Amino acid sequence: MVRTRTTTRKAAVHATAIAAASALTLSACGGGGTAASADAAPVATDRDIEISLVWWGDDDRASRYEEAVTLFEEKHPNIDVQTQFQAWDDYWTARSTEAAGQTLPDVFQMDLAYIHQYASNNQLLDLSTQLGVNLETDGYEESLLSSGTVDGGQYGIPTSTNTLGMIRHDDLLDDLGMEPPEPGLTWDEYDAWIREVTEAGADQDPQVYGGTDYTGTLWLFIQWLLQQGKVPFAEDGSLAFEKADLVAWVERTQPMRDDAMFYPVERAKQVEPLTGLQVNEAATELTWDNMMAGYAASAGTDNVDLMPLPTGAEGSAQFWKPSMLLSSSATTEEPDAAAALIDFLVNDPEVGAIFGTSKGVPAVAAQRDAMEVADGSVDDKIVTYEDEVAERVTSDTPLPVDGYGVVEAEFKRLGEELSYGNVTAEEFADRWFKYAESNLGRE
Repeated sequence: MVRTRTTTRKAAVHATAIAAASALTLSACGGGGTAASADAAPVATDRDIEISLVWWGDDDRASRYEEAVTLFEEKHPNIDVQTQFQAWDDYWTARSTEAAGQTLPDVFQMDLAYIHQYASNNQLLDLSTQLGVNLETDGYEESLLSSGTVDGGQYGIPTSTNTLGMIRHDDLLDDLGMEPPEPGLTWDEYDAWIREVTEAGADQDPQVYGGTDYTGTLWLFIQWLLQQGKVPFAEDGSLAFEKADLVAWVERTQPMRDDAMFYPVERAKQVEPLTGLQVNEAATELTWDNMMAGYAASAGTDNVDLMPLPTGAEGSAQFWKPSMLLSSSATTEEPDAAAALIDFLVNDPEVGAIFGTSKGVPAVAAQRDAMEVADGSVDDKIVTYEDEVAERVTSDTPLPVDGYGVVEAEFKRLGEELSYGNVTAEEFADRWFKYAESNLGRE
């Protein structure tokens, strides 16, 4: 779905603009310890400016963005922001077309899977030139901010944090009289628990399953690799693990598919873009923690919770990941205004209150502190989970290399073929390795 927000370009009243100058211009104190560049200047206040803002998401995210943009325009009366959003797949198709024509939006949501690709192709604005002028990053932890860097340039600003977790549907477990899985269980113990729940839910209409087949999710495979003491990518962008590692990952869940213990792929395709948990037919799902708010809304219950992922030989080895970043086009005609909008969206406390945890836990303390989190709410559970899981976050963020986005999509496609029984574990690994070696690290 695409929605475009059309606004009338506001006539800039000179006196109003001058009064707003302090809101437009950030203090030149050097954000993130970086000196202000001579290439950037405070946003102009003596002329009308129009910029575009684009994101992926649903209607709920759109309404929050629209509210935030309205606040930005009130504080920056000579800047008019044109907005648009799309679903995930359509979003990246549109960005690819724009990138080819050098017409990317002034500001747009970026994902860690694609930032290297766009930055290495000189399609993103290096925001380092804006630090301390129109963009402030002093509130960031360096490890999180660095996730938006490529070859020394700052090409994305994280909006929020998340980590992988297990979303648990307690209404379904209560109906079946089943206990939740134990925190810290191994992957094999998790599979055994899924089997118990699926068998207990066989008489339900519709049947309830213990969980979905997580094998075809590349991020979960990467997490499992880290738990084996291995890393996914070498410095040159090539794969840093063996094909045998991928075969082992795929083979270990084959008995679950053989016995139809996972949520059926045929049904999963029927309910897309929702998942088995969101339609109240699967008791758990392994995904990013910030997804729980949307999952709870779709399932129609707040009786959901978060648990850590299963563990491996090296323990949990979980990692923080920016749930999304904000980037700007290298060809923007308004780099100063684009940076000011990014700054507002990631730093302003009112924006933190508007979004809550819907995009993940805000990256900056000022926004986290501004959230109105009711005890026991979904937002409260997400924040609590990140506080409690912090001790399990022992790995650095495995930054995806150039080409990650397309090989991630191929991993998912092969995972579906595996669930249908069309490929074996060896065929899965052979095909994906060949595809990955042709697409990773290609600049």
